[in-house]
Amino acid sequence: MARAQALVLALTFQLCAPETETPAAGCTFEEASDSAVPCEYSQAQYDDFQWEQVRIHPGTRAPADLPHGSYLLVNASQHAPGQRAHIIFQSLSENDTHCVQFSYFLYSRDGHSPGTLGIYVRVNGGPLGSPVWNMTGSHGRQWHQAEMAVSTFWPNEYQVLFEALISPDRRGYMGLDDILLLSYPCAKAPHFSRLGDVEVNAGQNASFQCMAAGRAAEAERFLLQRQSGALVPAAGVRHISHRRFLATFPLAAVGRADQDLYRCVSQAPRGAGVSNFAELIVKEPPTPIAPPQLLRAGPTYLIIQLNTNSIIGDGPIVRKEIEYRMSRGPWAEVHAVNLQTYKLWHLDPDTEYEISVLLTRPGEGGTGRPGPPLVSRTKCAEPMRAPKGLALAEVQARQLTLQWEPLGYNVTRCHTYTVSLCYHYTLGSSRNQTVRECVKMERGVSRHTIKNLLPYRNVHVRLALTNPEGRKEGKEVTFQTDEDVPGGIAAESLTFTPLEDMIFLKWEEPQEPNGLITQYEISYQSIESSDPAVNVPGPRRTISKLRNETYHVFSNLHPGTTYLFSVRARTGKGFGQAALTEITTNISAPSFDYADMPSPLGESENTITVLLRPAQGRGAPISVYQVIVQEERPRRLRREPGGQDCFPVPLTFDAALARGLVHYFGAELAASSLPEAMPFTVGDNQTYRGFWNPPLEPRKAYLIYFQATSHLKGETRLNCIRIARKAACKESKRPLEVSQRSEEMGLILGICAGGLAVLILLLGAIIIIIRKGRDHYAYSYYPKPVNMTKATVNYRQEKTHMMSAVDRSFTDQSTLQEDERLGLSFMDAHGYSPRVSCYYKRGCCERSEMCLQMHLHRGR
Repeated sequence: MARAQALVLALTFQLCAPETETPAAGCTFEEASDSAVPCEYSQAQYDDFQWEQVRIHPGTRAPADLPHGSYLLVNASQHAPGQRAHIIFQSLSENDTHCVQFSYFLYSRDGHSPGTLGIYVRVNGGPLGSPVWNMTGSHGRQWHQAEMAVSTFWPNEYQVLFEALISPDRRGYMGLDDILLLSYPCAKAPHFSRLGDVEVNAGQNASFQCMAAGRAAEAERFLLQRQSGALVPAAGVRHISHRRFLATFPLAAVGRADQDLYRCVSQAPRGAGVSNFAELIVKEPPTPIAPPQLLRAGPTYLIIQLNTNSIIGDGPIVRKEIEYRMSRGPWAEVHAVNLQTYKLWHLDPDTEYEISVLLTRPGEGGTGRPGPPLVSRTKCAEPMRAPKGLALAEVQARQLTLQWEPLGYNVTRCHTYTVSLCYHYTLGSSRNQTVRECVKMERGVSRHTIKNLLPYRNVHVRLALTNPEGRKEGKEVTFQTDEDVPGGIAAESLTFTPLEDMIFLKWEEPQEPNGLITQYEISYQSIESSDPAVNVPGPRRTISKLRNETYHVFSNLHPGTTYLFSVRARTGKGFGQAALTEITTNISAPSFDYADMPSPLGESENTITVLLRPAQGRGAPISVYQVIVQEERPRRLRREPGGQDCFPVPLTFDAALARGLVHYFGAELAASSLPEAMPFTVGDNQTYRGFWNPPLEPRKAYLIYFQATSHLKGETRLNCIRIARKAACKESKRPLEVSQRSEEMGLILGICAGGLAVLILLLGAIIIIIRKGRDHYAYSYYPKPVNMTKATVNYRQEKTHMMSAVDRSFTDQSTLQEDERLGLSFMDAHGYSPRVSCYYKRGCCERSEMCLQMHLHRGR
């Protein structure tokens, strides 16, 4: 059947062929040796297995799936997947248009693909490359015919190779039969015209134009096949007429590696068309081997000589150019050159340039790469100016960060240059203590930090630019460092004067103010006290002073108390370190809790009983108590200034009697013996710690004082208060009776009355003078506030002395009762409070008479 079909097809082609009726060559795989189509093929020796030639006729034992006839067969089930078998036919040369025709069989009962049938066309014994046609799958239990239009022109020759590739399914059969060379064009595959060589410069785009005659089917694929096997699909197919079309194959940016043989291939199930191989020629643009030579250099120019005797690449050279650029610059310039020497103008001083030569051959992209560069440098020039823009970037108390504009070549005019930053400042008020320093900056640096400066100081800075050709200095600019916290106040500068309830403190400004002092802060706190009534440590108090106030008086302090003082200065940046010192206030005189002079608890002609109340220590505990007895005598003169209100010197009764003094210490009591108020009898004839308390004389008036003394660290403070007065007791005299019966007695009485009147006037004047003195020097029963003094005498020096006791002795009762009334009226008028207590006492007076007790009170 296959043979009959082949004959029918051959007959059809013969009818269409204008010149011949029989094939020129081929193989029908028949037994008769006298066949008109000789069989010239060979099995390849390098493949995996061999094609099998079979002859199947009726009655022959063979699989029912195989057609009858003689042909080449591959049973896929007998071979491994991926194995190959090749059939190579004799070499063919095309002197005229011809067609290669063949029949193929691909079948599997269950529809699986037995493998792939491929066709290769090898030219002049070269590599196989890629298959120009292939078919795979199961195509039914019948033969199919395909054609190949090979356009390989004489004297070139080619060979057709059939390949069977086993599929992974390994089922079915592949058959090949009636491979014929027809001497007329193919009807199913297009014939390509001669493909010409293409020449381009390296890096340019190349394009092959494949012209074909015939009809292109819709499923036709057009490829550009490289001899090495690579395939490039067509960019487009353009129909010129109903039987001619043009396929275009562009190749982008080709290089030496793309230089090879290329041919056009069309692929369709009914056959394939193959053109001749054409060469892609890639020319390399020329490049000089040696760099140009430098003849002379200046600040703004370079003179060079081209060196183009030796090149690499392809010629001919049609143009020469110079390309130059800064070694570190992004730009480049190209100048056309007609001579062997060239001068480059308008260059930057002391700048390195790279200079190369460019050569160009014909064609697009014919300019080669730049040749080896000549690296040369222009000479330096004097700097244009000094650096500008010196400004403060950051300021701190002890450092300044400065910046200035970056320097370019247009300013330095030399790559070898130095930027120096010079500064100076004074350490103190003396200009002799000046720090001067210059720092060289690194290349390209436009920022510098000056460290180890002093706060709040003027720093004078200038910049200088120097290169081998000259120097330019900028103007001096003054900057000021920021303030810092001040240094500590020197402890030795703290001076103070302690008093009883205040302290005067003075200090000096810190040696390192580090800025403008805005205030001083003084904190103080009690840390120790001899007075148990004072709570220590006490609350911490703070006082602020203005910058020009370096002293302060601390008041309302506790006597005998140690205070911890801290003094520190402040600037706009904060407080500095504090100076500490401890200061103790002086102790103060004790205080008594007597609102007024109390009434005595009891009284006799020789004694008086008083109430002793404990005193309150101020800054120091009470050391000792004393009871002082003072005889009250009339005082007609003021107390002299500087007289003592209290009694600092202990004086016994005998010592006072010997010295003629009116007071003595009647008793001395330990502080522990008076924990609370207790009665004490003055004149009880007892001895208290060496002091005798003698009985009082009835005819004398006495003032009783109570005194407390404190001792601490060599300081003594005392205070006293009058707590009682004992009046004197005297005998009464009868009034004289005037006899009016005697004229002589009347005359005498008249004279006496006149003298008495004069005496009374004189006495009134004296009493007025005394009263004025008493009003001015009135004695206070209350404890007086303690003055701030370091003297050990008591605190009441500014008070007047006790007014001398007024002599209250009256004249005999023989004086007129009118005179007595006058005297009593005078006492009332001058502040005396005659608390007359007329009572009878045994042994007080020999006669029972009224006893006048008068107490002198301070006017309030």
